[in-house]
Amino acid sequence: MVRQITFLEALNMPAPTMDIGPYITDAFSADGYCPEDERQALERKYAPILEVTDKFDRRSVSYQLSKNDALHSWLKYKEAFSAELVDILLDEMGAVPGDLVMDPFMGSGTTALACQMRGINSVGFDILPLSAVSIMAKANVMRYDAAEIARVIRDFRALKMPDDYAGRTPYITITDTAYPEFNERFIQFATDWMAASAYSALAKNLFTLCMVNALEGCSYTAKSGQYLSWDSRSKKVIEANVQRAKAGRRLLPEHRCREVVGNIQEAVTVELSRALSDIEAIQAGGAGDSGATIDFRQRSALFELPRMEGDSLRGVITSPPYCNRYDYTRTYALELVYLGLGEAEIKRMRQALLSCTVENKPKIEAIRDSYAETGARDRFEYIHGAIEANAAFREVRQALSLRKAHGDLNNNGVIRMVEGYFTELAFIFAELYRICKKGATVAFINDNVRYGGEIIPVDFLSTSFAEQFGFTAKRVYCLRQQKGNSSQQMKKYGRAALRKSITIWAKE
Repeated sequence: MVRQITFLEALNMPAPTMDIGPYITDAFSADGYCPEDERQALERKYAPILEVTDKFDRRSVSYQLSKNDALHSWLKYKEAFSAELVDILLDEMGAVPGDLVMDPFMGSGTTALACQMRGINSVGFDILPLSAVSIMAKANVMRYDAAEIARVIRDFRALKMPDDYAGRTPYITITDTAYPEFNERFIQFATDWMAASAYSALAKNLFTLCMVNALEGCSYTAKSGQYLSWDSRSKKVIEANVQRAKAGRRLLPEHRCREVVGNIQEAVTVELSRALSDIEAIQAGGAGDSGATIDFRQRSALFELPRMEGDSLRGVITSPPYCNRYDYTRTYALELVYLGLGEAEIKRMRQALLSCTVENKPKIEAIRDSYAETGARDRFEYIHGAIEANAAFREVRQALSLRKAHGDLNNNGVIRMVEGYFTELAFIFAELYRICKKGATVAFINDNVRYGGEIIPVDFLSTSFAEQFGFTAKRVYCLRQQKGNSSQQMKKYGRAALRKSITIWAKE
């Protein structure tokens, strides 16, 4: 008889023999300008558990594999990972119905939905209201009245906006003139119509999600890295070029985000029809009727985890915002404004998110106050002391400070961002260890980064923090497809391939 090997037994086995040389960083500081001994020590320490794998690829750790999936495609969330990846990790950690799995950065809810389909309970956090709308819509797939959704589609398709309707969808500075005139008016008209209707709360929320999912394709904008990219047909760009011409400045180049800007009524009808098709198929198959619960909390994991009961989680599967300067409050500005946020609310949200932009201010005092409120000041000092004692982290901060003095950073806020990013993650790692049961497994998806010629090994540095708080590092899955770094850095410092990894830790 062949005995099935458990996940923890498999993790205790050596990683498969393969050439990991191209995936080990041999120089962290361009031109040897800064000390890198501690980062090199991390490479030596964790190289034995680095596994270059074909289990996952770049599509697995992005939205690409989910964009045509039933349910998961209801929100185009570029930062999402695939349900297929979650299923593989759930299998590997041996999660079974009745277990509790957490995603502290829930995003569009892929971990929670994949767990629900398998009868596994989940809990998680996210500040963005996009998450609340998405998870409510998807988690209730078995509760929809398909006939009601069909009526919504019929009535919405027949909706006529009066010629003299004067409403306009709200905007903030960075979304002003984002839509053609008809779309700008019809978005608000349709929203008012739905709010005044007698449809159920579930149907109204699904309509909101379908509207949110259609906004970008019906606008003159596109999500592009850290910012919104603008179409040269937009009023914003046209007016900017008029002013540039008057001042004798070079005009903004011709650029189209898409060949055809969608009609919002047609686009939302398509989204609703696709959702109805998914609802009917899932309800007919009973795939979503597992009885598992999804406990979503629209709050920050950084401040909520310390308040949770210990020894309750079977596992964690998550992907935090990457340390890449991407500002979700800008790239998702259309969606956030549609959901009712104004300039001030978006600015506050930007500061509340995990520090991953150069505008983020330190949260350490707020974290200290939060621990003090619950009588856990000593625990704060323990965690903070461990962070400060991490030699590789100290080296990274020193290297970035040297690069700043040398004029190598294109924005000095990078230092504050990197310090805040790892400090906040380390507090989360410490609390996850406390909350996890013995035998629990944690999977974190992340990218390594480079700033000012300095490579930051996010995967190994995070793993070193996790070990400080008690986790055992079991495996670092590395995708075969490494990513490059910015053209500006390649031009100045040469190309450096950067790992994209899934770190696996266990509470033994």
